[in-house]
Amino acid sequence: MKQPNKTTWLNLPSLGLSIRMLFTGYLLAIGFGLVMAGAQILLTHGMADGKLGLSLDDIVYSYYGNRGNSKLESKLNGSMKDKAPEEIRAKLIHWARDGASKEAWEEEIKNDVSMYCSGCHGNIPGLAAITKYEVIKEIANTDQGASVDSLTRVSHIHLFGIGFIFFIMGFIFSFSVGVPKWLKEAAILLPFIFLILDIISWWLTKWYAGFAWFTMIGGIGYSLASSFMWITSMYQMWVMPYNGIDYKVNTWED
Repeated sequence: MKQPNKTTWLNLPSLGLSIRMLFTGYLLAIGFGLVMAGAQILLTHGMADGKLGLSLDDIVYSYYGNRGNSKLESKLNGSMKDKAPEEIRAKLIHWARDGASKEAWEEEIKNDVSMYCSGCHGNIPGLAAITKYEVIKEIANTDQGASVDSLTRVSHIHLFGIGFIFFIMGFIFSFSVGVPKWLKEAAILLPFIFLILDIISWWLTKWYAGFAWFTMIGGIGYSLASSFMWITSMYQMWVMPYNGIDYKVNTWED
């Protein structure tokens, strides 16, 4: 004899209040975190070409590099543009273009860097310690984009961290009701595919600038898919339970 279904509650509108609060707290924190991540991208990569807003040139300069300039010049005209007076930035740029000699560094440039840059660089983990001549000399060379070391570090952090975020978000969304089976499965899987495409495109763009399009596609793709899961999950937890309908369905049985 067929056993009765014991898990008819297993969907977002029918979850108990405590579980909904747990899921909601996570989604709110992750949602705010993703907004802050977007803002950080706009203020770093989005300023690579010296203009606010993420463009294809920003992606090219960030990973392939601006091969006509040094990385120091690109930063001073981009994301670091507001960190020092114009005359100081011009002095640093001319120093880099002239070969970044150690003599000029010791006589004058070192003091300018110490005054305007040392508050962050050399004190904040992850930022280049440009108060050291050997470090800033490397940055003053032709801009070859992201280094292999930095790409390796950022790639594994993003894959582990964002992959785990998408896993939990997909788990919550899997309890949704009324979403076509194909759409639910696609929404859960696509963020991972677009994330992998995004990471791979960094390495490809480092080799050839034309692959920057894939970085844009990957970022837009996983943003749209995760936003759909986020909005759907919140709606089903906090609007649908109060519409008078009793959802007797186990969403994991299909």
